[in-house]
This record gives sequence, structure tokens and C-alpha cells, in this order.
Amino acid sequence: MSDDGNELTVLGHIGEFRKRLVRSVIAVTIVTIIAFIFARQIFYFLILPAEGINLIYVEMTEMIGTYMKVCLAAGIVVTMPYITYQALMFVSPALSRSEKKYMYLVMPWVGLMFIAGVAFGYFILLPPATKFLITFGSDIATPQIKIGNYIGLITRLLLAIGFVFEMPVITTFLSRIGIIKPKWLSDKRKIAIIFAFILAALITPTFDPINQILVAVPLVILYELSILLSKLVYKKKVDKKTPVSSPAA
Repeated sequence: MSDDGNELTVLGHIGEFRKRLVRSVIAVTIVTIIAFIFARQIFYFLILPAEGINLIYVEMTEMIGTYMKVCLAAGIVVTMPYITYQALMFVSPALSRSEKKYMYLVMPWVGLMFIAGVAFGYFILLPPATKFLITFGSDIATPQIKIGNYIGLITRLLLAIGFVFEMPVITTFLSRIGIIKPKWLSDKRKIAIIFAFILAALITPTFDPINQILVAVPLVILYELSILLSKLVYKKKVDKKTPVSSPAA
């Protein structure tokens, strides 16, 4: 292929990436604007785990910025399936017909696992984490939490947990198209366990080991589930490629 052809191919990929990115940004922007209509309800939902906490704001622009954070987080959560679709469409030209069919089957699970991660963070992780943070040292000082700090922490935590919960779906898809192998995942198990506890320490807003274990253990389970699913889909892929020998005459 000529140099011009290579240049056009590279420019074509860049243009396709830009198109998919612009569409995703537009979708997030539209949903973020719509979320302003329901901002009060979203606020009540997010501060429910902190019931009884005295949330305050001390800067004139803090509430506006907090509203933006809340609505942007809602925009990302709602449009996650569409963003995933755009990402998969970007890589779809490199996939075979059977791999594209599998990609379409995987897409709903990406959204479901993201929602499952957000639900886990909201119902399982947030209550003990917020209780620990508020009660720690409350006998010395009265906690008055800035609402911007609280909302920023909660939204980052929920989004991070949501993305992490997509790991089994992503690894299953990559195994199905042959990019990673189950043996590679199994060989990296010890590293993955260590990384799970490191990631849990980064995600959780507390130094409480109980809260960190609440995150690390599901991460390890998700990794083991990823290995299991990878073995299943990789075996099917190998079985389809293995030619059936004809019986001896």
C-alpha cells in the first residue's frame, strides 16, 4: 500500500473516532440538560445515605457547581449504553461477522453491569462509609459537611464502582474475539488480587479496612467470574475452529 493510502487510513480512523466522540458528548450534554429538570429528586436520592447529616455550602457558586456535578453524573449514567455502543461501533470494522453478532449480544450486559455496580456502591458501600466518616471524631467536633464535597465524593465513587463492575463483560468479549486468553487471566490472579485491594483503597473514601474489604472482595469475585466466562467463550471459539476429522474408511 502506498504512503498516501496509509495516511488516508490513519486520517479515516481519526475522523471516525472524532465522529463517535462528538456523538457521545452531544448525548451526554442533552441528557445533562434534561437532568436539571429532575435535579432536586436526584439530590434527594444522593443525600439519602447521609440522612441526619447537616449539609452546608459556604461559597456563592458552590450550589451551582454542585448542581452541574449531579446533572453531569446523571447524564453519564443514563447515556452509558449509548457511549458503549459508539465505542463498539468504532472497533466494529476490525471484527468478523460472528464477532459483531457477539458484540451486539454483549452490549445490554455492559449497561446492566454498570447499573449493578452503581447499585452496589449506593446500597452496600455508601451507608457504612458515610457513617464511619461522619462519626469519626464527632465527639471532638461537630461535623458540618459541605454539600459540594459530599456530592463530588459520592458521584466519583458510584461512577468508579459502576465502571469496575463491567470487567467481566469486557474480558468475556475480549476473550471471545481472541485478544486475551483464559490462561493469561489465570496467571495474573495474584497480581489481580493485590490490585483489587489497592483499587479498593483508592475508591473507598475511608481508611476503614472493613469498607475497603467490602469493595475488594467483590472485585476479586468479578475477576474470578471473568476467568470463568473467558474459559467458556474461549473454549467455544476453539471448538468452532477445530476441524472435524472424517471417520476412517
